[in-house]
Amino acid sequence: MSKRIIVTGAGGMIGSHLVKYLKKKGDYVIGVDVKHPEWGDSQADEFIIYDLRFPVYRDEAVRHFEGVDEVYHLAADMGGIGYIETHKADIVFNNTLINLHMLATCNQLQIPKLLFTSSACIYPAYLQKAGIPHVKLKETHAYPAQAEDGYGWEKLMMERNCRQFMEDYELLVYIARLHNIYGEYGTYEGGREKSPAALCRKVALAKDRDSLEIWGDGTQVRSYCHVSDCVRGLYMLMQSSHHMPLNIGTDHPVSIDELADTVMTIASKELKKSYVEAAPMGVQYRNADIQEAKDVLGWYPEISLCAGLERTYKWIKSQVSQ
Repeated sequence: MSKRIIVTGAGGMIGSHLVKYLKKKGDYVIGVDVKHPEWGDSQADEFIIYDLRFPVYRDEAVRHFEGVDEVYHLAADMGGIGYIETHKADIVFNNTLINLHMLATCNQLQIPKLLFTSSACIYPAYLQKAGIPHVKLKETHAYPAQAEDGYGWEKLMMERNCRQFMEDYELLVYIARLHNIYGEYGTYEGGREKSPAALCRKVALAKDRDSLEIWGDGTQVRSYCHVSDCVRGLYMLMQSSHHMPLNIGTDHPVSIDELADTVMTIASKELKKSYVEAAPMGVQYRNADIQEAKDVLGWYPEISLCAGLERTYKWIKSQVSQ
């Protein structure tokens, strides 16, 4: 049976893909964001321009939320490491308002289900430092807490708020801890882009033998999940009875150097790496343990890093070539 669904942050990369995915399922989808997608029209049945830092339940926009079955709450002030390291106050302030107002709206209107997209940034820094044995981050590793300053702490606090609203008001909440989601329609310039998009843009614009700027020393490690695998995981989580935080990512660690090499291979370009070691680089090693998602949902990523980067590079190249 068709459902009426809200996707907040529908103008962003994950939101755009999620809207498309839900539409294929036959649902009626309402997208909400502060702006329209920059790359074209949304496939949502309705697209509402609204700043969620203000309470929806006190505004005429509330009519779009009435009778909604599910809310996928993706809206956030965020970006890559360069942005979240230098805009901590804005991120915490804006996202706290957005998140609390969404919880209040769901409670006021008795919307049955809310999915919140948390982040791998909630995991403790002491497990991700250089010089210690590499750790696959399990859901239980979140505590004792030492989240990433600003963005990570804000996400971790919202996880607790979600749990409290479920306990006190019986709102069914679902929490996905996303690990470096990338893909087509993602931000690729302007300061908010993440490493896969930034490298794809730099390589696309470069000529053979040019210099390729890399932040850090290239040894920092991450695992990357393509957006189409991510949205499939979000959907499966929302249909489940699992209400504890769940990792959505891959368990395939890749250094930034290896990521850059893969993009250059895809582009058939040979570039000389130039390292900016004074630039923000985040933790040294971050990799997801996704065994619980496999056990609970039967979900696992299907798209290899190379295949996902090929899609991403092709799209970004088409954008910067215009």
